[in-house]
Amino acid sequence: MTAPLTTDFDDWLVRTYARIGSFTILIILIDIGAKSVRPLRSTYLHVVGDETRWPEMIRLFDGAGVSWNGAAFFQADSDGLVADPEARQRLASLVRHLNEDRKILNDGEFFDRRGLRLKLEEIAPH
Repeated sequence: MTAPLTTDFDDWLVRTYARIGSFTILIILIDIGAKSVRPLRSTYLHVVGDETRWPEMIRLFDGAGVSWNGAAFFQADSDGLVADPEARQRLASLVRHLNEDRKILNDGEFFDRRGLRLKLEEIAPH
């Protein structure tokens, strides 16, 4: 029996899997400050079912050895799974682009530590 949907992440994962089947996601762990966001660690994951829930992701991310409070997910390919070498290449490209422009976080699925959806907004200069 699959765990109930309790977070925005859970809902996103189930809907995405229902739409395209198995897929590869690129993941960036984020430190969210009062006026900044900073990428911490990155990885990719092949999603081959819709049973994973946010508490399992938290356990996985806590093993990264950094204090994180946000996570961004990007589909590696809109058609589904990609091979490991391609996933690594796309992840490296994403990290490079994210280091240049944090607004890219809004192009993916961005969640806080509770699994609730976030949107990055610019701070207006004074």
